[in-house]
Order: sequence, then structure tokens, then C-alpha cells
Amino acid sequence: MVVRKQAAQKSDGGRYNLRKLNDLEVRKQYQIEFTNRFAALEIVSEDEDINRGWESIKENLKTSATDSLGMHEMKQHKPWFDKECLGILDQRKQAKMQWIQDPSQSNADNVNNLRREISRHFREKGIS
Repeated sequence: MVVRKQAAQKSDGGRYNLRKLNDLEVRKQYQIEFTNRFAALEIVSEDEDINRGWESIKENLKTSATDSLGMHEMKQHKPWFDKECLGILDQRKQAKMQWIQDPSQSNADNVNNLRREISRHFREKGIS
């Protein structure tokens, strides 16, 4: 018996702003909109196959959620990884290449010092 890993389902993008459902008016609007779409779907789809019916339900659900709830806006993060960070990482790469070519104690110490300096730098960048 062979067990295969199934591919993950791809998302359509963003998430719906479900916090709006806490507002009673928005919740009622969503319920009415979805009920109307679903009622119209029942009238049309008497003899459709099950897959087409599911796709119709799914699309109606997505459409009514997008119309009444809207999409959740992702929080913008500060762009802390800048050119300075790239320069420091390039220095570490150069020091590591030098240590690989000449594995002396001074080159090893230089790589370790740069590694500590980079860790400290990234910690300070992440905090501020």
C-alpha cells in the first residue's frame, strides 16, 4: 500500500473581514444577500450535476462575502531588511569564503566575530 501526499489546496488570495459580522446590520445584510443568492440557485439548478452545483454554491458564498464583508487588509510591516543588511551579509559571505580557502584561526575568528555582529545588528533592527 502506497500513501501519497496530496497537494495543498490553493487559496484564492485574501481573507474575508469576518470582524464585520460582529456588527448586527452587516450580519443581517450578509444573511439576506446569501439567502437571496441561494434561493435563486435552487430555482435554476434542478438537474445539474453535483460538482457544478457545488461550484455554484461556492461562488455564491464567495461573492456575497466579498460584497457584504469585504477583504481583510493585511498589516503592513516595516521594511527593516535594507541595503545595510545586504552589505553586512555580503561581508559575512566574503569572510566565510576566505575562511574556506584558508582555514586559519584568524579567518575563523573573523567569521565568528562577523556572525555575532550580524546577529546583534538584526536583533536591534527587529526591535526598533
